[in-house]
Amino acid sequence: MDSPAPALKVREWLRGEPLADFQPGKLYILEFCGTTCGSCVEAMRGVIELQETYKDSGVEVVAVAAHERAASADEARTKLDAWLAQFPKLNFPVGLDDTGTMDTLWMEPSFSVGIPQAFVIDRDGYIAFIGNPDKLHDVLPQVLGGTWRTSAQANAAERERIAENEPKAAKQALKKQIKDKIAAAEEIEDWKTARAAVEEGVTFDPDNLSFRYAHVHLLLHKMHDMQTGLPALRQFIRDAINLNYEYMLELAFWLLFDPAYDYSEFPSVERFAMGKELSEHILAQSRLQDDYEKADSYLMVAMYYHARGNKERAVELLELALQPLDGPDRGGLKDDLLQTLADYKGETVCYGDVCVVPRTNISSGATPKAQENPAGRGVLE
Repeated sequence: MDSPAPALKVREWLRGEPLADFQPGKLYILEFCGTTCGSCVEAMRGVIELQETYKDSGVEVVAVAAHERAASADEARTKLDAWLAQFPKLNFPVGLDDTGTMDTLWMEPSFSVGIPQAFVIDRDGYIAFIGNPDKLHDVLPQVLGGTWRTSAQANAAERERIAENEPKAAKQALKKQIKDKIAAAEEIEDWKTARAAVEEGVTFDPDNLSFRYAHVHLLLHKMHDMQTGLPALRQFIRDAINLNYEYMLELAFWLLFDPAYDYSEFPSVERFAMGKELSEHILAQSRLQDDYEKADSYLMVAMYYHARGNKERAVELLELALQPLDGPDRGGLKDDLLQTLADYKGETVCYGDVCVVPRTNISSGATPKAQENPAGRGVLE
């Protein structure tokens, strides 16, 4: 608080008029949001309401997604675009930054360790507030009145925020250093150094999902160390099922059935036994999901059945997944389902007015999303 506002560096604007910089005389609310953040949905609705309430007072809201987990910029854009569709009354610009610049300029130096996170930039271009967006309803009138930055309440809140977040920020910085070491070693395919860095990360933060995933992935798919990798994978799957953590379940699945990898050295009996356990759990949980989430689960499990040679069951799941999907496509899921179904059946398939022909150069019938390995690069970012 009281620092001059850093620059606004967004790689791409997905909604609203692009905002190049903060204009003097206007008051801005900058919110960091993301598709994997559960509380970000309510936070977005809150700032939509604030923008409507204060639009005649020179207040402008802008949101930035800087923490998207995705294998590519295109996938990050698709996910964010689909997520934003649930806000039909969206009334401010939303940008995507997958370069790390906004984190470097805003989140890290302010000891901000999670999203949603809001920054209020006052009419003089200084940061007047940093914190959870749910506090804005009380803070914003005081900022507009020019009384907040100099108040005892503001200074006490800022001291409390920094005292709580500084140790967490220090831990995040150490994790980032380890991740940078892993990325540098993987870039030159120095698997021994990468393994040492990953195991340093697991020791430093045993519950960190990105380190655990990277460890199993490296052992199995880069070093082909089945003796060490298989027990690590079994534990990963066991924890994913016990925790019933959707993203961890997805990562576990891709460790077993990502068509980008060679499974010739992987004991098939053990691979399909783990796949069966994982698929049965995913199907059981799909009963509680909406149509699109269920379809995504069916697409994954269909790949398991196809890999083990049960093409009929794979096709059945894909057709079941497509039946209830009406309206706008969410994240290109219908395209993935149609293409995979065409590949598995070996014939043209149609859904409504859209027809897709099978690809002849992909023996696994993997979807484009699968080829991009959604569990990959984004996990360590």
